[in-house]
Amino acid sequence: MDWITLLRSLQSDYIKRLITGCLLHCHIEGQHSEYTVISGEKLKLLRDFCWKMAEKYKRTSPVRDVFVNFLKGKLGEEVIKERLADFITDVDYDKKLDGDGYIDFTLTSDPSIGIQVKSRNETLDKARWSISAEEVIKNAVVVCVLIQEEVNEAQTEYNLFLAGFLPTQMIKLRTGKISFGIEQLLYIGGLRPYLEELLTFQHQDNLNQTYQNKTNDCIITSSKIVKNNQTEPIPKIKQKLVIPALTYLDEELFILQIKLGDERFEKGMYQAALKTYNQALQLKDNNPDIYYKRGLALYNLGNYEEAISDYSQVINLNSQYYKAYNQMGNARFKLEDYEGAMGDYSQAIIVNPDDAIAYRNRAYTRYYIGDYEGALEDYTQAIKINPNDESIDIASEKFSSFLRDRSQFQERIQRKQEARNQIHSQGEYVYRQSAQFRWDLGDCEGAIADYTQAIKTNPQDSQAYYLRGSAKYDLGDILEAVEDYNKAININPQYADAYYYRGNALDDLGNKQDAIDNFRKAADLYRHEGKLLECKKAQERAIDLEIEESLDILKF
Repeated sequence: MDWITLLRSLQSDYIKRLITGCLLHCHIEGQHSEYTVISGEKLKLLRDFCWKMAEKYKRTSPVRDVFVNFLKGKLGEEVIKERLADFITDVDYDKKLDGDGYIDFTLTSDPSIGIQVKSRNETLDKARWSISAEEVIKNAVVVCVLIQEEVNEAQTEYNLFLAGFLPTQMIKLRTGKISFGIEQLLYIGGLRPYLEELLTFQHQDNLNQTYQNKTNDCIITSSKIVKNNQTEPIPKIKQKLVIPALTYLDEELFILQIKLGDERFEKGMYQAALKTYNQALQLKDNNPDIYYKRGLALYNLGNYEEAISDYSQVINLNSQYYKAYNQMGNARFKLEDYEGAMGDYSQAIIVNPDDAIAYRNRAYTRYYIGDYEGALEDYTQAIKINPNDESIDIASEKFSSFLRDRSQFQERIQRKQEARNQIHSQGEYVYRQSAQFRWDLGDCEGAIADYTQAIKTNPQDSQAYYLRGSAKYDLGDILEAVEDYNKAININPQYADAYYYRGNALDDLGNKQDAIDNFRKAADLYRHEGKLLECKKAQERAIDLEIEESLDILKF
């Protein structure tokens, strides 16, 4: 086990203990401790410094805001100073009045090795720390501190948790900033040993790069090189210099995981796809494409807030990733944050003015909140950019005509309402048509309401149950979707689509055997109906799940 794997394992255990409050504490300076308490005279000195800074910058920012921001930073620095003591330089508060030059500490015996400290005052599940390209370049490590109490001028004691650290050579950042959560950090107990190793091999970065350039066609292990099927020993000094990185085998595994995740996503296996993308991120946690794909899986599972978090990470890694803005807008729309959705769509358009989908999405959002003129303007632009896009064409037929003539739009709404008041046999058709219209536009809640009305009109409408179940599935209401699929099948035991999609839902719930049975039944029905492509797809889903189930059994 390499040292990164070990520290990540320890970090996972540490996070669990943070939640339960079972932490290691030592009050002796220079000794390892997972949390530190700052109060009394130390806190007074920090406050005095922060008030000086507040006085210095009072013309550009509110005094209290400056005080609080600087106090957060100084609390974090004081923790690191207490834990590493004489191993690092003292905090020179007089010098810091003129700025720290992106470096908070350096090692006492080697000023070229810098340490950057980041402090956050948030809950454990929401805390994220960020670092800029300049800080990555100038420092060897970034250390993250979590502040439990609210930071203000009246607080008399602070409990500060050392959240973890990251060697900056593990951060792939050329410009801008990157943010990360506590799960991506290494356990803080490895900080001092890592810095001591840097002291011993202070030129290791250059040597590693030179050595790796000579072994582009090699797989580097802990003590040997495998090159052209021949094993060559690594010189002893270079064994210590090679820091575990993504090997060629890891790269191949990474590519396979992404391919598998994409295949599962295409088949509607969103939970399985999510699991695979998580595994890929363990190999490359700075890849925006994987965060984007994982966000799509979370979105399709109805986990909209988590999806937004992933899309935000994509943007942190690549601010020009306009698709992430678009998807984040879709997730905010689902959460009924319409203004936030509008902002995200607008940002996607700023990044890519030719993004017809962003115009279409913003058009629908504007329509939804009653801004018909704005919707008309956006939809016209979407069609102008890409008149041949199928998704836009669908919406164009059912939506654009409403917006082009507002009076006509009102008349059609009135006619629809009148139709709903007609006799039941006609009303069932009207409700289903209205539901399909809403679903095509992404309004799943509205579609569910209309399908419910159709079912009230005709309780034996198996298709309405099936379609309502599918709309609920899209919203992430898996259990309710299964109930509707059950009702559709009870009414029509030969309903192949209902069996197939009930199989998807049962798979998401972890009921693999029941899902397999449903896929097999769907395949039989499709075959009898002459739907060979659908039959093959259902058979493949059943086989995939049988393989997964056999692998799960082998694990035990």
